[in-house]
Amino acid sequence: MKLCMFLAGAALLASCAAVELEPIPGSITYGGQPRTKLTKSPAGSTFSHTFHDHQGNYWSETYQIQADRSLKIISRRRAEDFQLNANGRL
Repeated sequence: MKLCMFLAGAALLASCAAVELEPIPGSITYGGQPRTKLTKSPAGSTFSHTFHDHQGNYWSETYQIQADRSLKIISRRRAEDFQLNANGRL
């Protein structure tokens, strides 16, 4: 019985796929990868980008530079998840 439960759990975990975040309007990669490449930053490094959408929601995205110099969104948070200062910045 324990073996069946273990195998069922292992099968369930194996079937889980990582969900990639799709760009939204305001994302650096919305409409495709940027034309300019980040050549001085090492692959694997990260940076943040903060913007607001057409509904007035503030977003903060974290990007990771891939080996081919493309950008991958690794996290996205809405303004409710963090505090803005008096100037409306993080």
